[in-house]
Amino acid sequence: MLGSGSTLLGVRRIAGIVLAVLLIGGVVAAVVAGREDQDKRTATKTVQGVIGSEKAEFFADPDVVKALAAKGFTVKTETSGSWAMDGLDLKGYDFAFPSSQAPADELAAKFHVRQPLPRPFYSPLVVVAHRSAAEVLAANGLATVGKGTGTLKMAAYLKAAAQDRTWQQLKGAAAHGELTGTLFIASTDPNTSNSGALYLAAASYVADGGRVASSAAAVGRTAPLMHKLVSVQGAQQSSTDAAFRDFISGAGNPLVLVYESQVAALLNQGQDVGDLTVLYPDTTANSDHTVVPLTPEGRALGELLSSDPTLRRLAVKHGFRPQGATGEFTAATAAHATYLNQKLTGVRQAPVPAYKVLHEMARRAGN
Repeated sequence: MLGSGSTLLGVRRIAGIVLAVLLIGGVVAAVVAGREDQDKRTATKTVQGVIGSEKAEFFADPDVVKALAAKGFTVKTETSGSWAMDGLDLKGYDFAFPSSQAPADELAAKFHVRQPLPRPFYSPLVVVAHRSAAEVLAANGLATVGKGTGTLKMAAYLKAAAQDRTWQQLKGAAAHGELTGTLFIASTDPNTSNSGALYLAAASYVADGGRVASSAAAVGRTAPLMHKLVSVQGAQQSSTDAAFRDFISGAGNPLVLVYESQVAALLNQGQDVGDLTVLYPDTTANSDHTVVPLTPEGRALGELLSSDPTLRRLAVKHGFRPQGATGEFTAATAAHATYLNQKLTGVRQAPVPAYKVLHEMARRAGN
């Protein structure tokens, strides 16, 4: 009986050990499975894209990185002039993100990308000026000026440009030693930069009596004036980022063409803008930031940027106007209404010529 009891006790001990091992194994398996599930939930797809430089700070913002990761995306970007993207080798990229629809449509045609293309946000072109320059323009009928914002009268400005007017010829300029030389708006190179090309689009539209250039003949009608607008500047910046930084630092031309988003982003950061005056051309062009998806992941990213409330809010933080509802931008920039024409009152949007027409306009303006 003792031998039988010992055997039974031994069997029970072995069974206990086996059960403990199984229990421990189950716990380990559950932990591993839980970690795998968590990894799956937090795993991100890495997408690679080329973007206009004015969006670099948006994609580098830690809050944007976090919001994208929460939706399963890690985004890696390189910058390029929007009009130079057509010449890039985009093999291996998931998306291109130029700053307007014309180069985006050209890229879409080249890579056989289906329409519609996601257009998450936009920004109108504006002219930043120091207070002295804005007041001289207003005194000579070229602008109307309020406290921190105003309107540039494009027809009057283009007439002055056609006549090679100088600051010295303008009433009131003599009191400001920095206002000398030919009157002009500093813009970026229209052959490579979106803002420079859109400047010509708006200027040619006004100069040609409110007609959108659609042919070589139409380009020819305004070519001499477009050439004058560009050639008077000498060397041009390749990006609005550099031009805007120079202006804020006190260097450069008294009048500089930039994106409204750059001004709004600076104001949102609470930075001192000194005697900044923001002039909205009464006829301007919108920079429609348009995603060209080269892979399904690229399209998913573009649609996410358009629809996700957090990413739309962060776009406004960086000065962009989300497509669709205008209330998001108006509410977020309420404290800066002194400088921003939030509802774009009195501002007409010039239609932008087709890519090839605008490209030819830029080429002739630079020759």
